[in-house]
Amino acid sequence: MSNHPIQGLMTTAMENLKQMIDVNTIIGDPVETPDGSVILTVSKVGFGFAAGGSEFMLEGKQNGTNTAVSSANGKPNEEHPFGGGSGGGVSITPIAFLVVNSSGVKLLHLDENTHLYEKILDFAPQVIEKLQHMLRRNKEEEERHEVRKNDLGI
Repeated sequence: MSNHPIQGLMTTAMENLKQMIDVNTIIGDPVETPDGSVILTVSKVGFGFAAGGSEFMLEGKQNGTNTAVSSANGKPNEEHPFGGGSGGGVSITPIAFLVVNSSGVKLLHLDENTHLYEKILDFAPQVIEKLQHMLRRNKEEEERHEVRKNDLGI
């Protein structure tokens, strides 16, 4: 059985989409600045694809079939005329920059409002450090209070 015409349409469209989208589309090429920092673009990529087609019945033909006899096997050729199309689209939106320099790696978002979780994670070590400091100070005050109680004989 030969390939259906829609298969050729889908294959061609998917191959073209595959050529457009690779890892460099999501993580851009590195750009080195004069101070030695390297900047990478991080993008959001979305794509869609659609294909469709139909076989048509010809007027005056029984069930739309071509009743001409095929020379290869002596049976009627039952192919219908085919019409179809396919299409696809790609959307690439930069969402952040990854900056790598001597002081470390930093992710700079273009839309600061949507990255609350990352901000929370960035502040977590500072919050934990402050909590530990408060607990240590509270424990030291309790120990001093106990020493005073013992000194007074209470």
